[in-house]
Amino acid sequence: MKTLHFAVNAAALGTPVADAALERAAAILRSGGLVALPTETVYGLGANALDREAVERIFAAKSRPAWDPVIVHIADALMLDGLVEAIPESAQRLIDAFWPGPLTLLLSRTRAVPDVVTAGRPLVGVRMPSHPVALDLIRRSGVPVAAPSANRFGHISPTTAAHVLRDLDGRIDAIVDAGPASYGVESTVLDPAQCPVMIYRPGAVTAEQIEHVAGAVKIYQADDALRHIPEEALPSPGVGIRHYAPKARLVLVEAAGKDLGSCIAEAACAEQGERLGIMLPAGIDVPPEIPGAQLYPWGNWDALQTLARGLYAGLRALDGDGCTVILCPLPPAQGLGVAVRDRLRKAGTKKGEYGLGER
Repeated sequence: MKTLHFAVNAAALGTPVADAALERAAAILRSGGLVALPTETVYGLGANALDREAVERIFAAKSRPAWDPVIVHIADALMLDGLVEAIPESAQRLIDAFWPGPLTLLLSRTRAVPDVVTAGRPLVGVRMPSHPVALDLIRRSGVPVAAPSANRFGHISPTTAAHVLRDLDGRIDAIVDAGPASYGVESTVLDPAQCPVMIYRPGAVTAEQIEHVAGAVKIYQADDALRHIPEEALPSPGVGIRHYAPKARLVLVEAAGKDLGSCIAEAACAEQGERLGIMLPAGIDVPPEIPGAQLYPWGNWDALQTLARGLYAGLRALDGDGCTVILCPLPPAQGLGVAVRDRLRKAGTKKGEYGLGER
C-alpha cells in the first residue's frame, strides 16, 4: 500500500490546495480507509467510527490488541446524536468548559457504535478536537472518526507527520500533515458520571482545571495485573501499563528536592558501557562524568507545557540516535506535570527507575 501524503496549512484552510487535500482525505474515510490526522495533542489514526471493518483496520495497522478501546472524534455537538444515549449534566458542564479541546468523556454508547470501538464496554470515549484541520476533515467526512494515536501499539506517540510515517508508512492509506502538535501529550480521559469524577488518563486538561468545573476528582491507579495481557477489556483508553515506550531502556530520575544535575550524573554513572541519551532540561549542566552522551535539549524545567510538547519528540530523537539507555528526569507532580509523569512511568515500566525506591 502506498501512503498518500497531504500537506495542509492550518492557516490556509479554505484555499483550493487545502480543500482538494481534505476532500481526498475525507473520501478515504467515508470509503472505509485509514487516514492519519493532526490533532492538538498527538497525531491520530482515523477511520469511520461507525464502520466495524474500518475500525478493525486501525487495530491491524497498529498491531493493537482488541482489549484496548479507542476514542471517537467529532466535529460538532450534532455528531453526538447516534453515538451516545444521553449527556449527563456533569458531562455537559465539562463540554461547555473544554470542547473543542483535549478532553475525552466516557459516555453511554448507542448500539450504532461497534463493539470493536469500546472493546465491548458500555461506555464510548468521545472528544471534539480543537485543531482546525482535524475539525475540517471530520466535518467533510460526515462521520465520527475513531482515532487512537498514529503509531505502532506501545510505541512512542507521534507529534509530527514524520513520526507517523516512521511507524505506519505503507500500512495506512493517507496522512494529513499540518505540522507539529501543540500540546504533545494525549487528551485527558474521564468518566463524568462517577463521584468523584474519575480521571482514567491524565492529559492536557489538568485535574485542577477539571475540579474547578466538575468538583472533586480522583485519578485512576492501574492494577499491577495490567503489566500483563489483561483478561478483560480495559475500562478506558490509555490505562494500559505499557505505552509510549522507546526501544531504549528508559530510566527515570526523581530529584525529590535534591540537585537535579547531581541526580542525573549519579544515574548516568550506574549505566556505564551503555550508549547513553539524556532528556536534559535547560539550565542543567552536562555532568562531566558522562562524556559522549547524546543530549536532547528538553526546555525550561519550570515550563511544563514546553516539557510536554517536547517529550515524545525527544524520546524519538534519542532512540533514532541509537541510544540503548535514556535518562529522563520526572517533572513535579502538578498541573501538566502529572500527565508527563504518567507517560514516562508507562514508558519506563519494568525498565528501571532511579531514585524512586522501586524497579
